Amino acid sequence: MSQRVRVVVADDHPLFRDGMVRAIELRPSLELVGEATDGRQALELARELAPDVLLLDARMPELDGLQVLQALRREQRPVRVVMFSAFVDGPVVHQALAGGAVGYLPKSAERDEVCEAIEAAARGDSTLHPSLQGVLLEQLRAQGVDDDRPVLTDREQEILVLIAEGLSAPGVAARLHLAPGTVKTHLGHLYEKLGVSDRAACVAEAMRRGLLE
Repeated sequence: MSQRVRVVVADDHPLFRDGMVRAIELRPSLELVGEATDGRQALELARELAPDVLLLDARMPELDGLQVLQALRREQRPVRVVMFSAFVDGPVVHQALAGGAVGYLPKSAERDEVCEAIEAAARGDSTLHPSLQGVLLEQLRAQGVDDDRPVLTDREQEILVLIAEGLSAPGVAARLHLAPGTVKTHLGHLYEKLGVSDRAACVAEAMRRGLLE
């Protein structure tokens, strides 16, 4: 990335927020532009500062993370949202990804993992922490699986499995010995068939439709 990624951190727990602020300030590719201590302030800073990425706690006073996410999407703000939570449950993860979050991590994630998720979000990539995939799958199973499963090619299914494992598009290309452009084309077909626009939502929707075990 030629320019630093502008980040706002929103968390009502001072120790965690301070830790993430220090991690971001030490990361050459990232620039901290604001801190919020509740959901309403997070929404105001997202509107005022127009950061590239908002690192957003799912549970905060005033407005929770999902309400902030809904407001940003309703207003069509271009900020990309990476959500995290200390207490992760399936419904919240599913609602966040369905609502447009491009990443979701537990607070137990390493600081480098969070910074990498922020960088991925700025590039247009999505991140679902591996520890959350089982939680999400349980939620989707509880909701029931749709019968309207799209027909995927063998290559699309192969790529779907790899992105569910957490690989980026370049990582998939390297694993399958394909050109990055070819992988992006297949991903585009997957997104179209599943009615989604990013990797995290693709994995969530594929799980919901029973395309991933």
